[in-house]
Amino acid sequence: MRTWQGKRYWLIGASEGLGKALAQKISAAGAEVILSARSEDSLASAVADMPGKATYQTIDISDDDSVKAAAEAVGEVDGLVLLAGVYWPFGADAWEADKAVAMADINFTGYMRVLGQVVPSMVDRDEGHIVITSSLTGFRGLPGSIGYTASKAATMSLAECMYADLRRTGVDVQVANPGFIKTRLTDKNDFNMPFLMQPDEAAAAMFDHMNTDHFKKSFPMLFSWVFRLSQFLPDWAYYRIFGK
Repeated sequence: MRTWQGKRYWLIGASEGLGKALAQKISAAGAEVILSARSEDSLASAVADMPGKATYQTIDISDDDSVKAAAEAVGEVDGLVLLAGVYWPFGADAWEADKAVAMADINFTGYMRVLGQVVPSMVDRDEGHIVITSSLTGFRGLPGSIGYTASKAATMSLAECMYADLRRTGVDVQVANPGFIKTRLTDKNDFNMPFLMQPDEAAAAMFDHMNTDHFKKSFPMLFSWVFRLSQFLPDWAYYRIFGK
């Protein structure tokens, strides 16, 4: 079980949904939480709902200067949880250039910007806790999600590379791969979403994972096997089942 009392955790993408629900669990466990997102009003409202010590810091992770300023303002932290993301559903046959680039820049490159400001200090101290949020969609390409799925595959690979480098140090790296969560992002979907989770339910699963020494958790478990087993299908079979 991880020790939370007296720790400082910075959660980025925590003004609503999964991020806010997870921040509440970390706060209730005794850690100080710093919530970040772009909207100051949403952050102020989220902080007011935290059961313990909480503050907020605005950030735009698509902007280098904003990330550097936010990291300087937040200061040294014991834990970093990356949850920020944007999503628009479209495929390569109906390409929307600006939205595709935004998903790559926020869902993946934005994580790299933040990590670049936080990881070196943790490595120097030989202590810290980094949690990266990817997605079940990151396991293999899917139709109609040209920007989102690619960005989540990148964040999954990022976490794996970091874990390979830091697994025998004092810096813990974890990745969480949730399925569908009821948020304003999934509200954009016009298809059936199996095993749709509420934010509190997903936050509970993610917090349980954070209390272990395991690297990766994919959930809900039954739904995750669809994606994990798909990696072993030959291309001709996989795309016959999942392609358009």
